[in-house]
Amino acid sequence: MRYAVIMAGGAGRRLWPLSRNNRPKQLLPLLGGKNLLQISVERLAGIFDNENIFIITNAEYADLVVKALPQLPPENIIGEPEGRDTASAVALAAEVLAGKDENATMSVYTADHVITPQNLFVDAVGAACEVAEKNPDALVTFGIKPTFPHTGLGYIHCGQQAGDLAFEVLGFKEKPDHPTARQYVESGEYFWNSGMFVWTLGAIRSCMEKFVPETKKKLEPISQAVREGKDYKGILAEVYPTLEKISIDYAVMEKAEKVMMVELKCQWLDVGYWPALENVTKLDEADNAIVAENAVVLDGNRNVIVSSDDHLLAVVGMDDCIVVHSDDATLVCNKADSQRLKELVAELQNKYGEKYS
Repeated sequence: MRYAVIMAGGAGRRLWPLSRNNRPKQLLPLLGGKNLLQISVERLAGIFDNENIFIITNAEYADLVVKALPQLPPENIIGEPEGRDTASAVALAAEVLAGKDENATMSVYTADHVITPQNLFVDAVGAACEVAEKNPDALVTFGIKPTFPHTGLGYIHCGQQAGDLAFEVLGFKEKPDHPTARQYVESGEYFWNSGMFVWTLGAIRSCMEKFVPETKKKLEPISQAVREGKDYKGILAEVYPTLEKISIDYAVMEKAEKVMMVELKCQWLDVGYWPALENVTKLDEADNAIVAENAVVLDGNRNVIVSSDDHLLAVVGMDDCIVVHSDDATLVCNKADSQRLKELVAELQNKYGEKYS
């Protein structure tokens, strides 16, 4: 059986002040009244049964996620006691699925991307599942052909084509500087790393045992608990905070002996920072992206303007700026400084504690 797991645990500092510790980015209704998590589930609904779609998120968000996704069984919402990065999240989800179906094909997706068109996404997922099932010892990832030398993404270095649907992966490259990124794009051998994967449970559990054995060992009782129909939250609360905090890329993907890539021939947009709204919302005649009930812009161009309620936002004579209003904070900054919001939130924590985090 094929299963989908959506990783949705990040707080999303780059979408402050709307995204907070108790209001994560994946639950913000920024796109036509829907949030990114709802859109992610809808994207998978035509491929997987609702009973086979799982969400792994921060335990503090679990009730909010259950409410946002009534079509999914509540037990499919897996709450992490604390964030231990993506290797732990994947290992946890793998053990939960192993308790249900040890022969499962597991696919892993992110909750902060808009991917279109749907039909090409469906084709890519089907191809990746087929590749994983024909190569049950392989880890399969999705790559996006780069359209420009992006310095904010990791890259996949591809080798020869492996069959009709996939390529051999020669290695992974971390976020490069601009000259290096340009070389990657010009070579035609590199793809953007999507952070999405497909594998058999046997393949990923074997790799976890080889590369992060303590994580695998500590989480193994969870699969037994699921198999016996028992609640595993107590086990999770005890062992999860002790797990190594490391990404799936560092822990497993960069070390695995057999990695393959399927090309995702879609428009793939990260909506994890405010300027990205320009790519996923309708712009006005001055190229302003406005997600607000009440907003007036006079002599302003290429701004991003967002409000969480009916508070009026009036902007005069500003270009290339971000204005975001929440119930207790307002952000005004240049778009060029949008990547500094993590820095800003850290400064707010130093001054006000957790009040605005």
